[in-house]
Amino acid sequence: MDVILIPGFWLDASSWQNVTPLLEEAGHRVHPVTLPGLESVDADRSGIGLRDHIDAVVQLVDGIDEPVVLVGHSGGGAVAHGVADARPDRVTRIVYVDAGPLADGDSVNDELPVVDGEIPLPDWSEFSEEDLVDLDDGLRAEFRARSIPEPVGAAYDPIVLTDERRYDVPITVIACEFPSVMLTEWIAAGAPYTRELAKVNHVDYVDLPTGHWPQFTKPVQLGQAIVATLAR
Repeated sequence: MDVILIPGFWLDASSWQNVTPLLEEAGHRVHPVTLPGLESVDADRSGIGLRDHIDAVVQLVDGIDEPVVLVGHSGGGAVAHGVADARPDRVTRIVYVDAGPLADGDSVNDELPVVDGEIPLPDWSEFSEEDLVDLDDGLRAEFRARSIPEPVGAAYDPIVLTDERRYDVPITVIACEFPSVMLTEWIAAGAPYTRELAKVNHVDYVDLPTGHWPQFTKPVQLGQAIVATLAR
C-alpha cells in the first residue's frame, strides 16, 4: 500500500522518521511529505495557503499509480481531508493522528500568533497540559530545534470542500490527547468542531494515550497502530 504521511504544523517529512520503518517493515511504500514553505527556516512562506498544501499532496497522489492511504497529523489532517475531497476515488482511507476532518469554511487555527508574517512554534506555555503529555524536556528541545515557521495561510485560510463523496472515504482516528469515547460523546452532543466527522460514513477509533505529538513521544506504538489499521 502507498502511504502518504502528512506532518502537522512546524514539521517536515523528517518528523516521521521513527514511524516510517515500521510501515516499511510491514511492506508498505511510504511517502513522507514536506509541505510548501516548510522546506527550511529560510524558505519563502509568503503567499502560501492551505490550498497550496492540499494541491501539493494531490499532485503526489496523481503521480502514484495505485490508490493511497493518507495519514495526517494535527493540521495535516485538514490537508488530508482536502485531498480526499479533491480525489475521493483515489484515497482508500485516511488516518487522522490526533486530528479530524475540517468542515467546509473552517480554518485549522486562526488564533495562532503571527510574527513577521509567519507563525513560529509558540512557547510551550501556550499549549495545554494535554498537548504536552510525555513530551519531556529532551523531546521539547529536539522539536524546537527542528521546528520551521508555518505559513499563515495554512492556519488561517478557510478550507473549501465541494465533493460529498469525501464522506465515503473510510477514516480511522488515532485518539491521543482525549480518549475516543470523548470524541463520540462530542459528536452525539453536536459539538461544532466534530460536525464534519459526524458526516463520515465509516469511522474507526484507536486509542493511543499520549500528548499531541505521538510521532515523538510514542513512535513505535503509533507505527504499530497505523500498520494494524492498514491490515484491517
